[in-house]
Amino acid sequence: MEQIKVTIFQAYLFWENAEKNLQNLSLRLSGLREKTDLIILPEMFNTGFTMNVAACAETMSGPTMHWMFDLSKKFDCVVAGSLIIEEEGRYYNRFVWMSPDGTFVHYDKRHLFGMGKEDEHFTAGSSRVILNIKGWRICPMVCYDLRFPVWSRNENDAYDLLVYTANWPDKRSAHWRALIPARAIENQSYVIGVNRVGHDGNETYYSGGSMCISPAGDVVYYKPEDEDLYTFTLNPKDLIETRQNLPFLKDQDKFTIL
Repeated sequence: MEQIKVTIFQAYLFWENAEKNLQNLSLRLSGLREKTDLIILPEMFNTGFTMNVAACAETMSGPTMHWMFDLSKKFDCVVAGSLIIEEEGRYYNRFVWMSPDGTFVHYDKRHLFGMGKEDEHFTAGSSRVILNIKGWRICPMVCYDLRFPVWSRNENDAYDLLVYTANWPDKRSAHWRALIPARAIENQSYVIGVNRVGHDGNETYYSGGSMCISPAGDVVYYKPEDEDLYTFTLNPKDLIETRQNLPFLKDQDKFTIL
């Protein structure tokens, strides 16, 4: 494993306006001056968290996928975030991991937010994926997945970094601030949560709070309120020492997810 640099963009999102969101994201990201390995964007970064799937969905060959590829090539790094994807008449809240060579991997959100009727419009994913940068094994999740620790369980030392891309409302921000450190400590993994800011079309307010927490529960980065573009470095030495000094993962209970 090598050190990796991660850039998060805690962005304001324009409601159901992919063109304007991509323009704003491009403009703000043009200010990125240092080399990075990974850029992480919020959940549904091109539309905001909308159930208007027929109007807002794209395909895996649509304009947002092309934009992600162009951005990935420009900065020679992975670009990641979720968007609404339509396939064979079904809609997915899909986390896309785009590489500079144009190859990509995706993860479909497993836990759909029933109180927001996400489960009435989207199809849930059924499997996790583990990605890789410079020897780091990375497990992507989307927003509501954060509330379900069994799904993100680091069984058999499967990953080193857990990533949540989100539209997490301010009225439940205390839960966000509690659960991300909990996932880091219980899984002895770095955890990054990337949220949005501003109001959406339903007048729901998002206060950001994007953060990175170390395997020991220490704050690497935290930003409440306002747009923020920030790059930080993750050091494998800290991860390895935490797991060696406190080898809790070996004592996990064994069970199967049905």
